[in-house]
Amino acid sequence: MLAVSPLTITPPPVITLRGGPLRVEPLARKHEAEVLAFLAERPIHTVIMAGLIRDNGLVSPLNRGSFYACRNTRGHLEGVALVGHVTMVETRNDAGLELFAALAQDCQHAHVILGEQEKVERFWEFYAPAGQQMRLACRELLFEQRWPLEVHESVDLRLATIDDIEQILPVHAQMAFEECGIDPMERDPIGFRQRTARRIEQGRVWVWLDQERLIFKADIVSDTPEAIYLEGIYVNRDERGKGFGVRSISQLGRILLSRTQLLCVLVNEQNLAAQACYRSAGYKLRGYYDTNYLKQRSH
Repeated sequence: MLAVSPLTITPPPVITLRGGPLRVEPLARKHEAEVLAFLAERPIHTVIMAGLIRDNGLVSPLNRGSFYACRNTRGHLEGVALVGHVTMVETRNDAGLELFAALAQDCQHAHVILGEQEKVERFWEFYAPAGQQMRLACRELLFEQRWPLEVHESVDLRLATIDDIEQILPVHAQMAFEECGIDPMERDPIGFRQRTARRIEQGRVWVWLDQERLIFKADIVSDTPEAIYLEGIYVNRDERGKGFGVRSISQLGRILLSRTQLLCVLVNEQNLAAQACYRSAGYKLRGYYDTNYLKQRSH
């Protein structure tokens, strides 16, 4: 993982509501239990942030950004945000969104804003006047699985090892390019390899290989007791339409749901084949998400 220093951003001014003012402040390690409890109130929508905190702590260059809190006059949390390479916000009111948007406008190296459709749209209204311009907007569907399907025919699914990285890297890079138009192997080859290797070493990448040929891959991005968020799910193009995707996803679901309450995944709204695959594997539609990719600021 590329070393990235935590962001140094000046908190925005206080916003006063009828119930009193709201204030934004950086979060420290001592706040970890409080923040995780706040995020656990809506685990399917906060699983990425919660997973980063559980993996790296609240303050770590591995988060590729910094965590902030929005508090009321009693010091109670009204919102939590990660501002950085990926910006995500969990708030209970628009005032919190406005404060976090003002904070994010000072972030010079943001790449993407991700979240529930209505929340991102509202956040963007506050952010756009002085923030980075949008390069690409994607609408995604949030799917959830709580009960595993019975697997009648298993596949040779296993955790990846570092020896598999040469099969995984080009596939993962191509998927990223198809999603956002940027090839991480060209933009940041060393950091991309380091992040992929770390995920493999954490036991977060599941693969099915046939004589060193990658048939199926799935990454666990966030792993919490409440939810597991999956990403980078791939089926070899030459093997699609044979039911391998449904079988692999179903088998993985049985494994992972033994230690968490639910699985979730985001699927591009235009990828109808993937949506059908998840539905066949027992996933249910839970909501709509927006992903706003940002133009990089000129220096």
